[in-house]
Amino acid sequence: MTTFPTLAVTGSTGVLGGMVARDLAERGIAQRLLVRTPTKAPELALGTVHQFSYGDLEASRVALDGVVTLFMVSGPEGAERLDDHRTFVDAAAAAGVQHIIYTSFIATAPDAIFTLSHDHYFTEEHIKASGMQWTFLRYNFYIDFMEAFVGEDGVIRGPADDGRLAVVARADVARTAAVILTDPAPHAARTYDLTGPEALTVAEIAATIARVRGTNVRFQNETVEEAYASRAGYGVPDWQLDAWVSTYTAIASNVLSGVSGDVETITGTAPRSLGTFLTQNPR
Repeated sequence: MTTFPTLAVTGSTGVLGGMVARDLAERGIAQRLLVRTPTKAPELALGTVHQFSYGDLEASRVALDGVVTLFMVSGPEGAERLDDHRTFVDAAAAAGVQHIIYTSFIATAPDAIFTLSHDHYFTEEHIKASGMQWTFLRYNFYIDFMEAFVGEDGVIRGPADDGRLAVVARADVARTAAVILTDPAPHAARTYDLTGPEALTVAEIAATIARVRGTNVRFQNETVEEAYASRAGYGVPDWQLDAWVSTYTAIASNVLSGVSGDVETITGTAPRSLGTFLTQNPR
């Protein structure tokens, strides 16, 4: 009988999951890569590939059979995400998974201002009710995405006011997850806030991008009404439009402003700042 690794990692064909999987491989840790499309899975030492999808109960249960520890990267944003998460968690519990490490979002709550974080709250609650041990990695918005907020005219627009957010580099989230996965037991029933080392306003983010890149970038505050109007022409569904606007209203509320030391506590290395990230990643 073939014995597969007892550590499973989802999302390895994506950026965050791929970073975690490669980190674990470099540490010599065997892992199962759970993917929708096996041909897209990274080729890693001590890695086996298993096909599944979050919404497929039976395929997920088979892929998870014998897994002890599971790293669950949250699924793609969309109307079905919460249902798919619940199905996958149910499959993990049925397969006998003992500990699930889930990537959540900072300050998640059923009435959170950032609308996409609602799914994270209810996924966390479903995991807690499953009987499995759990660890939640609640990360802030990614530093990696900040330049994508800049319009073609060099302006970041949104109703963020003077609110602050402690953006975090995706690589810092990944290395934190990898450390936890090497020895998950001490992290059971723990919720970690993964942030960068500073809380910045969007105006300060724009100024930092401008300084490091040597370009003209600035922030223009909008009202909520202006934000909806300026984005209405993209033709996206209502849930996506709400998510775009609530990104900025969540910032304005300062619910994303807390700076945590969890990344450094877990990994021994401080997370990088926006300025450092931009310098290390030239365009």
